[in-house]
Amino acid sequence: MKRQGHFLTVIITIAFLSVFVCRGQETNTFPNGAKYIGEMKDGKPNGHGTEIETNGATYVGEFKDGKFNGQGTATSPKGFKYVGEYRDDKWNGQGVLTYPDGRKYAGEFKNGIPNGQGTATWLDGRQYAGQFKDGKYNGTGKMTYPDGRVKEGLWKYGKFMGAEKSP
Repeated sequence: MKRQGHFLTVIITIAFLSVFVCRGQETNTFPNGAKYIGEMKDGKPNGHGTEIETNGATYVGEFKDGKFNGQGTATSPKGFKYVGEYRDDKWNGQGVLTYPDGRKYAGEFKNGIPNGQGTATWLDGRQYAGQFKDGKYNGTGKMTYPDGRVKEGLWKYGKFMGAEKSP
């Protein structure tokens, strides 16, 4: 009888571990050589996971239907790093993009490009804070230079158009 009780305990333990420890965690290698480690649903990455490309690029974060969706961090072998929101494999929402040379953009993204309110900073001390469209300064913004000069007003596709006029 003692042996039968022990056997039952082992069976319950195995069932518990398979349900609560595994939780759909899988490791897959895709035809292109990329690897995925994480939660799967219907054969696609879903939930939290890590994708490692053959060139060394990585993504750690949320997936939905096989695409980057939700919060995540991507790094490239060339030194780019993005931390923020994703939708359908693209940067969408709030995020921070750091370039290999140390430049940084923090703000809104739409379809992988800075769009909306954001701040760009450079290692030499320059800083632009304002509106972006299609990755360029566009709208109201303020550029501050290391020597103290300031250009504040209207920007159009990366060019300063002058101080804003009051109505």
